[in-house]
Amino acid sequence: MNGIIVIDKPAGASSAEVVRLVKARVKPARVGHLGTLDPFATGVLPILVGEATKLAPFLHEGEKHYRGAIALGAETDTLDPTGEITRIAPVPSILPVALDEIAKQFHGEIEQTPPVYSAIKRAGVPLYKLARRGGEVAPPPPRKVTLSRLALTIAAPDRLRFDLVCSPGTYVRALARDIGAALGTAAHLAELRRLGSGRFSLAMARPLADALADLEQGRDAGSIGMRAALDDLPETRADAALEKRLRHGDSRALDGLAPPHARYFKVVADNRLVAIAERTSRVTAVIVRIFAEQ
Repeated sequence: MNGIIVIDKPAGASSAEVVRLVKARVKPARVGHLGTLDPFATGVLPILVGEATKLAPFLHEGEKHYRGAIALGAETDTLDPTGEITRIAPVPSILPVALDEIAKQFHGEIEQTPPVYSAIKRAGVPLYKLARRGGEVAPPPPRKVTLSRLALTIAAPDRLRFDLVCSPGTYVRALARDIGAALGTAAHLAELRRLGSGRFSLAMARPLADALADLEQGRDAGSIGMRAALDDLPETRADAALEKRLRHGDSRALDGLAPPHARYFKVVADNRLVAIAERTSRVTAVIVRIFAEQ
């Protein structure tokens, strides 16, 4: 099996656990995922199976779409509902017009300090592991992220709802913390649902239990083919002779075949994805990924 299964991840399961459950049903195929979702979060989690794991560098980009809730009045060490409360602050009366101004402050490119409880590594060790050992852990340095849409609404005197479209690498937990600070109170992320991840949407997603049941029975779990997953890349068709040269690592076989104005392009033979190549000049290109015969 070589393809992408878009899972609607349930709350309580880690992204790694979803990978483990799928892998147990498709072994010995390799399995990976795009864009980690915290265990308490739900929504779109693309699972890459078999040769599709090689597509990760070409699928990781693309904005993320989230909806969720922010709890005001308390901050936790993890910045989400699974953590211990570290600070309590009064919640001011909030008017909708004030929320509109807050949303404007966070629109566009901003600097964001990621949470200490994150997978960012220090001296080769994820920060969340250092934090769980106890003691003071310095936060990671700020990084630039882009928020192309942020809408905030009042759900209760101490609770906000949000709709967010942002760049990869954005920590929504950190955004919740910073929105609380901008309102003059403490805050943490209370709910999170991912509606979209790049080209993958909730409309494409399968409930985890349904996908696992299909895989158990040897049925297709609604996977997206590798060629279709790269529908934004231009393609060049290869005959049997060209495919054979590519499988022997001969990039010269691509001379003069790169589509105009494309940096990356896919090579297809008989509707199968054979390779991904990169243009290196007007007439030359190199093989970036080669895929096993399917």
